[in-house]
Amino acid sequence: MQLPQIITKTIKKSLHMLGFDIIHWKNSPSLSLLGLHKMKIRTIIDVGANTGQFAQSISQPFPSAKLYCFEPLPGPYSNLSEWADRQKGRVVAFNLALGDEEKEIDMFLHETHTPSSSILHTTKINDRQYPFTKKQSKICVRQTTLDSAFNSEDFELEPDILIKVDVQGYENRVIAGGRSTFTAASACILEICIDHLYEGQADFEELFLMLRDLNYQYAGNLSQVYGDDGHCVYIDALFINFSPADIV
Repeated sequence: MQLPQIITKTIKKSLHMLGFDIIHWKNSPSLSLLGLHKMKIRTIIDVGANTGQFAQSISQPFPSAKLYCFEPLPGPYSNLSEWADRQKGRVVAFNLALGDEEKEIDMFLHETHTPSSSILHTTKINDRQYPFTKKQSKICVRQTTLDSAFNSEDFELEPDILIKVDVQGYENRVIAGGRSTFTAASACILEICIDHLYEGQADFEELFLMLRDLNYQYAGNLSQVYGDDGHCVYIDALFINFSPADIV
């Protein structure tokens, strides 16, 4: 073993003992997007956009992509819409929730932390782990399905399509109402709760099986959040769509 390798191994071992790790920056998921950056993404659908945090971030590696952002809460939607209006037609914002049917539905607004708001009620585990979400109020929002939202000649989704879903345990309903759109997409990013944070939430296995039926394959985590004891609370998981013709 050469001297540089010995030094590197020694440094890594020392950092491991302190609870740290070293990876090449080029392989960091935040930079490589687990290989997603190699795709020619021309359309991005952001479900649960809040004020546009993800949309603004993902627009940088895909500067030519058009974004369609869905946010049902009026407060965050107002901020999202203001940002979208400044993007010269590149971003379209919808004041809608997405699920498996079209209807008006109650949503739990987390008044001091709107990104964790959900159509599903929080559990005691969530309330203990994130006490700042306890202040909640119900708000009636309009819900449609992903397929219905784009079932119009007004929208032509140019491939490759990336779908991101961050709806606090409601992801299975979004997929159920958007099978055609998911089938047409090349990749999707789902925020998946590992802890039981919301009543009736979708778990990893259910979402994995739903997407497998649509020819998706799990490709790793772009990020994951840990509890104080080190266990994983939720993940941002990437799935890649492999049509039968692409499978050797």
